[in-house]
Amino acid sequence: VQLQACGGGLVQAGGSLRLSCAASGRTFSSHDIGWFRQGPGKERGFVGAIKWSGGKTILADSVKGRFAISGDSAENTVYLQMNSLKPEDTAVYFCATRPSYNGAYFYTRAVNYDAWGQGTQVTVSS
Repeated sequence: VQLQACGGGLVQAGGSLRLSCAASGRTFSSHDIGWFRQGPGKERGFVGAIKWSGGKTILADSVKGRFAISGDSAENTVYLQMNSLKPEDTAVYFCATRPSYNGAYFYTRAVNYDAWGQGTQVTVSS
């Protein structure tokens, strides 16, 4: 599968962006799709994930109440809606996918995901 993440840009603090992650080569069926971000000089960290089958989502504590993840089966695309953005949200955002295993369990480490998009830059100015 190939993933294409896009939608990043420059936004003022308090603003919103919606990132999208489209899959080509196959559908997201029976897979988890995760969002990660990597700020300057930081490790790649977990933002959230969605189980394509059923639509259950999980978000990191740092973005709960501000970000939301959703999927569109017709477009074979996952979205990361980011509201109330803060300067500390500045990072390159990546989407990644892995087969869904272990029922409701979500993998939150980057090493557990095996297909990655190229990343899209999000910059939040103060």
